[in-house]
Amino acid sequence: MSKLWGGRFTKPTNKLVEEYTSSIGFDQKLALQDIKGSLAHVEMLGHCGIISNEEKNQITKGLHTIQGKIENDEVEYSVADEDIHMNIEKLLIEEIGPVGGKLHTGRSRNDQVATDMHLYMREKTEELIELVGAVQEALVTQAEGNVETILPGYTHLQRAQPISFGHHMLAYFWMFERDKERLQDSLKRINWSPLGAAALAGTPYDIDRQMTADILGFEKVYPNSLDAVSDRDFILEFLSISSILITHISRLSEELILWSSQEFNFIELDDEFCTGSSIMPQKKNPDVPELLRGKTGRIYGNLMGLLTLLKGLPLAYNKDMQEDKEGMFDTVDTLEGALALLAPMLSSMEVKAGEMKTAVKEDYSNATDIADYLAVKGMPFRQAHEVIGKIVLYGIEEGKYLLDLSMKEYKQFSELFEEDIYEKLAPDQVVAARNSEGGTSFKQVAQQLELAKNHLYE
Repeated sequence: MSKLWGGRFTKPTNKLVEEYTSSIGFDQKLALQDIKGSLAHVEMLGHCGIISNEEKNQITKGLHTIQGKIENDEVEYSVADEDIHMNIEKLLIEEIGPVGGKLHTGRSRNDQVATDMHLYMREKTEELIELVGAVQEALVTQAEGNVETILPGYTHLQRAQPISFGHHMLAYFWMFERDKERLQDSLKRINWSPLGAAALAGTPYDIDRQMTADILGFEKVYPNSLDAVSDRDFILEFLSISSILITHISRLSEELILWSSQEFNFIELDDEFCTGSSIMPQKKNPDVPELLRGKTGRIYGNLMGLLTLLKGLPLAYNKDMQEDKEGMFDTVDTLEGALALLAPMLSSMEVKAGEMKTAVKEDYSNATDIADYLAVKGMPFRQAHEVIGKIVLYGIEEGKYLLDLSMKEYKQFSELFEEDIYEKLAPDQVVAARNSEGGTSFKQVAQQLELAKNHLYE
């Protein structure tokens, strides 16, 4: 069978051109969305009297038949038919005869593919929102079980101040909450219908674009046909949001890798999410978080690839835009896999509270509390800061931590020190003292936990 567009041509397409320009190898992922869009389009054509009711019913029945074959993996796609749209139209004509060719009345592959991608992006965005929510649930569960678990907090990867492990988990909860909100907000722009814009200029047929938009659940119709077929902002926005999301996944993964090392020994990942070494039998490698961290580069690359693709394209459709899909598909697949693994890995993670507490007793992360202690007793904070700096230096030289110093040793730095300094420097007290809104005190973390649950289950 000749090309569906072949009337203008006197020579068959070069086989190398067919292979090079064909997109069916990847855009077959849009098969069900293409059927969905076509069903809405043919319903509208019949309603508007552009085709007869009998023709509408024939085409609808044929599309449902092909849909069933696609769902049962019974369809073989052809490179010669270029893309998913031409493959399905050819299958339809083979199924119901020449009347299948009327399906394309009043539309172009340009508005057709844009419609397919809007439908695909909406479906996948909604799925990703659910997956992000599952990760948040795992974080809330770990936070709830570890409100009073204390670990060293870091800046510059140097121990800074002791904090609640629950507080640390909830920091990631709020990162993912913003990611989820960005995904939810992007649906406003995904839910625009390009169907009926045709190639670039609209169509002379008296179609009803609002009808197809309503059938497909779109909230708006693109008001400009040129924009409708050339807009890929919604994919750029998705890739941008995905880049931020994978950044948060990567940061959390980095901490899981560090914490599970022998040097930290703060957590242990479940065996289900680790692998061993082919030569070193003692090894338990955190391969999953390492890969989650590593996948960041490909998602960044997909964003930069599409930005670069679009930056010099004149209106409206250009064949370059065939390259808009693989990065989109890859990002969706990468994020779905990452989030599906991250949630159970976090849920099953063992938190080693004893090792964490030992760590905060063997450092100087309570030093700020001495400065605060002296400031409360009337010493200017900047002077107190200098005093505690000298005390820390003394402790390092003597091989002692702050709780190990005697009162005599404290008194040589300031007469303001009293016995209550030891209570102030206890890790539990250091954490409990940070009771400002959003702080790491156990009371504040408990309140934050309730707020997180309200966001998660509202």
